[in-house]
Amino acid sequence: MPTAVPNAVPPRSVLVTGLGTTNPLAGDAPGTWRALREGRGAVRTLDADWVGAYALPVQLAAPLAVDPGAVLSARQRRRLDRASQCALVAAREAWTTAGEPTVAPERLAVSFSPGIGPVLSVMDTWDALREGGPRRVPPTAIPALMPNAPAAAVGLELGARAGVHAPVSACASGAEAIAYGADLIALGRADVVVAGGTDAALHPMTVTAFAAMRALSTRNHDPGTASRPFGPSRDGFVLGEGAGALVLESAAHAARRGAPVLAVLAGTALTADAYDAVRPDPAGTQQERALRLALERAGVEATAIGHVNAHATSTAVGDAVEARVLAQAVPGAAVSATKSATGHLLGGAGAVEAVLTVLALAEQWLPGTLLPAGVDPQIADLGLDVVGPGGRRASVRAAVSTSFGFGGHNAALVFTRP
Repeated sequence: MPTAVPNAVPPRSVLVTGLGTTNPLAGDAPGTWRALREGRGAVRTLDADWVGAYALPVQLAAPLAVDPGAVLSARQRRRLDRASQCALVAAREAWTTAGEPTVAPERLAVSFSPGIGPVLSVMDTWDALREGGPRRVPPTAIPALMPNAPAAAVGLELGARAGVHAPVSACASGAEAIAYGADLIALGRADVVVAGGTDAALHPMTVTAFAAMRALSTRNHDPGTASRPFGPSRDGFVLGEGAGALVLESAAHAARRGAPVLAVLAGTALTADAYDAVRPDPAGTQQERALRLALERAGVEATAIGHVNAHATSTAVGDAVEARVLAQAVPGAAVSATKSATGHLLGGAGAVEAVLTVLALAEQWLPGTLLPAGVDPQIADLGLDVVGPGGRRASVRAAVSTSFGFGGHNAALVFTRP
């Protein structure tokens, strides 16, 4: 439950005062939380015409539960890519749950990132040119397909003038945007930041491209068990779409307006593997360094971490590396892998998982990991405490969300109860 700002909190501490999301489980944060409490998963067989037309090797995904266009104006539906629409829906909910803060525009910033970007607008523009010639390309094409389009849409909606940023780091983008937003507050450049991540890349080109690199699960015969982080027969991630958003606020500003406080974003860290464009460093050295740096900056002992929302995409190598890192860096923490329910939202993943980490702290309940075949024995032997499908009640004061991206990007966010 939200609380008031404690008097002892330093003025530039970063507080979370609002949450929002749209994703494959639900179109808002309360609905998403209900779905997790009920143990529901969102992965299903794709029914788009293009699946059969191109004979795709992967025929499953985790599409949005609610079309974002249903709550946007006709103009926004025409002009915004689906990724930008998701960002706007999530940001609106976060802004509302934060109480629609009154803040000077010059003290309000946005940090909102895609992992791949508005790829549907790119492909639609190419199709328009190829099929109808230059006259068919709309003048709104570039504003729709530029990588910063989601951030720009949120910034325009809110009138943010302290800066609108879109740091892109593949599947770590949402978490990095949140970390960057926290830095803006800590450095005194903004009082309030709407931060998050988004992606909506369900298209035959992207599905085929991910499949070509053998990153996606091919369990077409059984979609419900395809996303299996930490499972013994995991064979790749399931592509999803969606966005998550946090309202970050300085403690001083939150106290002045009596804001509800959901959590403290106590520490963040970003590192890079410098190892490979796709594969994580098998040693996990920089993943672990990101986690330890975030804990150090938060002033939180590793033994105090009661919960981790893991990146855990369901790839054979990635899950194994992260499991070793978590077992070494935060031994004893209960680990949830919510991509088992949502699929992998790419740039939206880290932001949605940050939302879920805050909710876990607020509700004192840990989301379950859907484990149709149990935990990989090699991971279980590490002593990793993977939360089972039913979820779990817990008394947790501090929690971590981890995110990793192609290119060797590593991000860790440490949240504490207020």
